[in-house]
Amino acid sequence: MKILITGGAGFIGSAVIRHIINQTNNTVINVDKLTYAGNLESLQSVDKNERYCFEQVDICNRCELDRVFSTHKPDAVMHLAAESHVDRSITGPAEFIQTNIVGTYTLLEAAREYWNSLEERAKLAFRFHHISTDEVYGDLPHPDEQEANGQDKELPLFTEQTSYAPSSPYSASKASSDHLVRAWLRTYGFPTIITNCSNNYGPYHFPEKLIPLVILNALEGKKLPIYGKGDQIRDWLYVEDHARALYKVVTEGKVGETYNIGGHNEKQNIEVVQTICSILDELVPKELNYAEQITFVNDRPGHDRRYAIDSSKMSKELNWTPIETFETGLRKTVQWYLSNQNWCQNVQDGSYQRERLGEINSTTQGK
Repeated sequence: MKILITGGAGFIGSAVIRHIINQTNNTVINVDKLTYAGNLESLQSVDKNERYCFEQVDICNRCELDRVFSTHKPDAVMHLAAESHVDRSITGPAEFIQTNIVGTYTLLEAAREYWNSLEERAKLAFRFHHISTDEVYGDLPHPDEQEANGQDKELPLFTEQTSYAPSSPYSASKASSDHLVRAWLRTYGFPTIITNCSNNYGPYHFPEKLIPLVILNALEGKKLPIYGKGDQIRDWLYVEDHARALYKVVTEGKVGETYNIGGHNEKQNIEVVQTICSILDELVPKELNYAEQITFVNDRPGHDRRYAIDSSKMSKELNWTPIETFETGLRKTVQWYLSNQNWCQNVQDGSYQRERLGEINSTTQGK
């Protein structure tokens, strides 16, 4: 089986490629523009494999996409290419609209034209798997709100039937792309599947995201910024568990279905940071505890308070459950960053130096 993966040099995409090359006999065509967050070093362990090839292509470039489909003749597409950082979308939404919406449309059309050219058996077997986020659903009630209202009932989770209510330019662009993918199935009969995942973490994560940012700042004695009170809740999913799930979906999932993929690990942001500090206190002890570096800063505009996914459909229909607990996955993640600081230096090429992103001020208003 040949699988074309867009965004394969990114965090989740590279984990999927490593999983497929190392654990299956399938071939991967990695299509990536190589933006600031794309890094081929994340694929050094597999890039010499005869079942792997790389095409540096922007998914908004229809001519190049047509060439890639014609040259490689894939049996499936896994679409992960996206601008993905909420903070960046607040002050620079245009790139998110271009890549996540226009890029998805362009890829859908290139893939549909290729699919229409296939003979019937190959056409029936073809899959277009669109990888999305739980952020399209907006946010969920927070335990503090329940307590304030005197309620003592079980908190809800996102299901595949949850209505969309995106809060940020990023999540709105991903919601738009999800709707396009469903429309291409409904209108054209194009065989699509969608997955929505919770917050990923693990090795090779670009250091603008919370967990790698905290690890690297802590090691350098820098402040560990926490938005607001740090009580925002996220469901954390170890990236290699997610990679297994995505491969399950593209090979065993049913056309037209949506599958939610979560880690069953709801944690407040402050808990995440404190746990990282505790692990570092143990592995790289110093005179003061790392938690002394925690600093509370103004919250992000429109910050969703709680995400949590019900992934029981994945468990029941595709026999997938996460292997890593948050504690085991986070320890592996910290240890990986301690052992791979050269990788961390190489991905920070001067365009990003772990400064705060997404803060609205007089210079960013209206941009």
